[in-house]
Amino acid sequence: MEAKGPTAEIMIAEARKAFWVMVGFLAVIWMTQVLNWASGYALSYEYGRRAWDLESLPDIVSAPFLHWSWEHIQSNSGPLFIFGFLSAYRGVAKFFGVTGFIIVVSGLGSWFTSAPNSVSAGVSGVVFGYFGYVLVRGAFDRHLIDIVVGVVMALSFSYQFAGLLPQERIGWQAHMFGFLAGLVGGWLFRDRARPRAARPSPQQQSPRADLHKELDDLGL
Repeated sequence: MEAKGPTAEIMIAEARKAFWVMVGFLAVIWMTQVLNWASGYALSYEYGRRAWDLESLPDIVSAPFLHWSWEHIQSNSGPLFIFGFLSAYRGVAKFFGVTGFIIVVSGLGSWFTSAPNSVSAGVSGVVFGYFGYVLVRGAFDRHLIDIVVGVVMALSFSYQFAGLLPQERIGWQAHMFGFLAGLVGGWLFRDRARPRAARPSPQQQSPRADLHKELDDLGL
């Protein structure tokens, strides 16, 4: 009988996919940055979120892929890769759902709460969303390893919490709503409990099944 939960082999395969998904994500925003820079950042002004402008509502989807300078995209790229990978390594399909939820919530929150007609862009709202998601996912999924990862990330990146506070010339609204979206996303996209299968007799158990059960009990 196969033990409940993902096997180590499946987790390694998902982690490999998560790595390349994040490499692709970074490649897209950096290629977009080259075009944006060449246009004098006209793309950010045209497709960034313009607060309280109904015609700009669809731009909540495009704004995370745009930035205002090379320094802007450089400061976002490292945390995006780290938190994005940690959000994706347990399942790329779930990760896409979490990402979409964060983009919509952080975008709408910024659109509603920023000064009218102000334009904002950047992937930092998504970064804060992944940050919040990584912090709480382990508690909702009851995976010990993810709880440990969340604690380590909270301690290692505690300075990120300053980005949730109001600051001039900083899109803190997207940060705050992205972070909240990550916290809520941890619950919405949690692993649902599955019915336990009948326990096999000692004669039916195998060393491989025992190993899978031990990995699952550890949250691996």
